[in-house]
Amino acid sequence: MTVQGVMMMLDRFDVLVKEQMKTMEKLLLLQQEIERCQQIEKELKEHQDIAGMESLENEINEMKKKLKDIQKVFEAQTDEVIRTYQEQTGVKL
Repeated sequence: MTVQGVMMMLDRFDVLVKEQMKTMEKLLLLQQEIERCQQIEKELKEHQDIAGMESLENEINEMKKKLKDIQKVFEAQTDEVIRTYQEQTGVKL
């Protein structure tokens, strides 16, 4: 492989890792938001605010669905990062 080819692979690897870090940031932010909402839900239960709890439960469920979707993207990105690394280095993980 030429030096130029190796540099292109390194650039692709860097891009993939950066994309994956952005996805990880989305995952972490969404997990924090879910935890915050669950704390509010706990407080609503303590105050027996049924209507507020139901609304919040729906919001939490939607966020959990988004979280699963983002996790799938992250897993696919991880596979692509590993595949690119293996192509670059010839090392099988």
